[in-house]
Amino acid sequence: MTPTFGLIIIGDEIMSGKRQDKHMPKVIELMTARGLSLGWTEYVGDSPERITATLKRAFASADVVFSCGGIGATPDDHTRQCAAKALGVPLALHPEAKRLIQERMQDTAKEQGVPYEPDRPDNVHRLNMGVFPEGAAIIRNPYNKIPGFSCSGAGGGAVHFVPGFPVMAWPMIESVLDSQYSAHFRRNAYIEKSVIVLGAMEATLTPLMESIEAAHPGVKVFSLPSVDHPQWGRHIELGVKGEPADAERAYLDLRQGLKAFPLEYGPELVR
Repeated sequence: MTPTFGLIIIGDEIMSGKRQDKHMPKVIELMTARGLSLGWTEYVGDSPERITATLKRAFASADVVFSCGGIGATPDDHTRQCAAKALGVPLALHPEAKRLIQERMQDTAKEQGVPYEPDRPDNVHRLNMGVFPEGAAIIRNPYNKIPGFSCSGAGGGAVHFVPGFPVMAWPMIESVLDSQYSAHFRRNAYIEKSVIVLGAMEATLTPLMESIEAAHPGVKVFSLPSVDHPQWGRHIELGVKGEPADAERAYLDLRQGLKAFPLEYGPELVR
């Protein structure tokens, strides 16, 4: 069975509006390219209690979850500690993470033309970025070697933790998808077929939508209303999405059912 995929985005900067979230659209793009879909997204600020509660739910589920943000080593980064608390395990310096972080510090010293001093207080502090919940696995970071980490949950799923920076997070998410979940990839896994229904009311069309879903298990019927579209004015985009063959049959039944209503139509859409 293909797992449900979830996304957690952590940071006060998102909740306050100082930064606009770019992760969700990109994760949807990465998943769609692999025939997968995003089942849910949660946003949470830098509150350790809320982060821990959110991660507890994720670990208790069977979902595959990506968590973006808060894995650094500054006072407002709580994700590593909250993950350990949610799992009920101690934190420990991961040996591979230690090696990678030290490599990064050596590279930085070389670029700056200064000697590498592993015992310097700031370099010792940087090792905190490799302190993960006990039993965590490494997610390699191609941008600067500072790794993320993955933890398995009691519900059978996993949470994969990556930085908040898109330039790091997106390649890391992509690598996790390709290395761990390729068995679930499906090209042309589903389609959407819809029609623009002009001047209709959703309440009028609801019984038809319910009957189509009941007659076609696995197909979702959707309606997206708009009141001020520049071209079509007040309208509903009414359609179905699912496996190509199933969606085609459901769409034919939907169009047949619409004949009972005195409606006007705009274009048909296929995605």
